[in-house]
Amino acid sequence: MTAVLTQRALNRATLARQHLLARSATSTIDFVTHAYGLQAQSPTAPYFAAWARLERFEPQQLSDLILDRRAVRIVVMRGTVHLLAADDARVLRPLVQPIMVRDLAQNALYAAGLRDIDFDELASVGRELVEQSPMTLADLRPIFAQRWPDRDPAALAHGLRNLLALVQVPPRGVWGRSGQPTLTTLENWAGKPPILEPSPDDMLLRYLAAYGPATVLDVQAWSGLTRLGEVMERLRPQLVTFRSESGAELFDLLDAPRPDAGVTAPVRILAPFDNVLLSYADRTRIMDEEYKKSVFTINGIIKPAVLVNGRVAGYCALSNAKKAAKLDVSMFTQPAKTHLAAIEREGRRLLEFAHPTVENRDVHIHPL
Repeated sequence: MTAVLTQRALNRATLARQHLLARSATSTIDFVTHAYGLQAQSPTAPYFAAWARLERFEPQQLSDLILDRRAVRIVVMRGTVHLLAADDARVLRPLVQPIMVRDLAQNALYAAGLRDIDFDELASVGRELVEQSPMTLADLRPIFAQRWPDRDPAALAHGLRNLLALVQVPPRGVWGRSGQPTLTTLENWAGKPPILEPSPDDMLLRYLAAYGPATVLDVQAWSGLTRLGEVMERLRPQLVTFRSESGAELFDLLDAPRPDAGVTAPVRILAPFDNVLLSYADRTRIMDEEYKKSVFTINGIIKPAVLVNGRVAGYCALSNAKKAAKLDVSMFTQPAKTHLAAIEREGRRLLEFAHPTVENRDVHIHPL
């Protein structure tokens, strides 16, 4: 009979994979590789994700990976920007290309402007331009308008974004700096081309290492891909399976950590757009469904969530002025006194990380 993983046991396994039960002493590049994609719609989000999970993390450690081209910002899972180890980007970008191709025909803003365009020609022209010198999509539009005067140049620029594996080059994504998303090809930037016909089997195994145990639907929600059930079936002999309390079949690596359900989970403050909230079809392992509307806003922003006893118990907002920084924490229910003290301690650590030179730091905790 297949063993049942209780909701709490599933939660603890997830937190262990995500280094949220205890901060890890691993190197920053090893963490980025293990995470297999840090959501990077916000340029600073990967830094806060690393801070929540690593001991003695300093922003420069991650900035150096970007500047040294060992990590890249690139559109991959779900058609959104992630920070990845460059070698992982070479694998994942080709695997998620079906998402990008589908968007060319379905995008509400740009599909009409791309209809019947010669995609090979667009990709060839665009590749030559961005490999000569990195360019923004706005830079490309007037050039495309001259070559294709009867086409919407914004649609053509969007089409190029989907057709090629494009990375956002520094200073975009470097801590303490700013810049528009300026693009060149992954091959041009990292010195190696995307892998031809990469294995989806390896992708699923890497996902389980960072996010398991998980269902097929969970993997599909994380990646944006479909029809992964046949891949999981192929991998079944080398995996272990469980049942969730709701009866769903969960797959996992044989030797992956699955701590006892009684293990204590510390207070943690997640990053904006944190992947632990975005990588499952069923998020109830870490968040009650009723709280989603408060954390996932209608304009696409995903707030930094506060974990208490391993579950989303609130969210926070960070603000600062020249001499003061504030963390405003909104809790869904009134926390116990011990949890209040832990939230304040973690909040102050976050303020010290984000604003080390600010004189005054204040953590304000209140119920919604």
